[in-house]
Amino acid sequence: MATANLSSVVVAVDGSEESMKALRWALDSLRLRPDGALVVLHVQPPPGIAAGLNPGPIPFGGPSVAEVPAFTQAIESHQRRITEAILEHALKICSDKNVEVKTQVVVGDPKEKICEVTAELKADLLVMGCRAFGPVKRMFLGSVSNYCINSVGCPVVVIKGT
Repeated sequence: MATANLSSVVVAVDGSEESMKALRWALDSLRLRPDGALVVLHVQPPPGIAAGLNPGPIPFGGPSVAEVPAFTQAIESHQRRITEAILEHALKICSDKNVEVKTQVVVGDPKEKICEVTAELKADLLVMGCRAFGPVKRMFLGSVSNYCINSVGCPVVVIKGT
């Protein structure tokens, strides 16, 4: 699929082997214009989603809404370390293939943010991995790749997991 007409390609990575496989595919298979850019995109979930909980009221006369700054800061710090590790791994893959890329990190719902960034960058192509969840997991978790296929304005290449 090598082409020289691509000016902007977004590769979404989440740390999964499938997303890194998608990155390798993009590096091996695509050729961008000389002024083109390959953007490695990582979406961090918001701290509340990452923690899997929403602090509620403190019982026995405590405040009705508990905001625990230290807890939120700890989650954010942990997420930054995870993001750094994911990007470090992705950049190592790129440097092994002697390809320079740009990186971008955004916070939010991955399926929505991937589509937003792809549109903002006016990408010619979105490349992403697919974990190939079964029908039950997909029903509860949703499919990021399926959402993106149906929502972005450019072609999408999905590299399936094994």
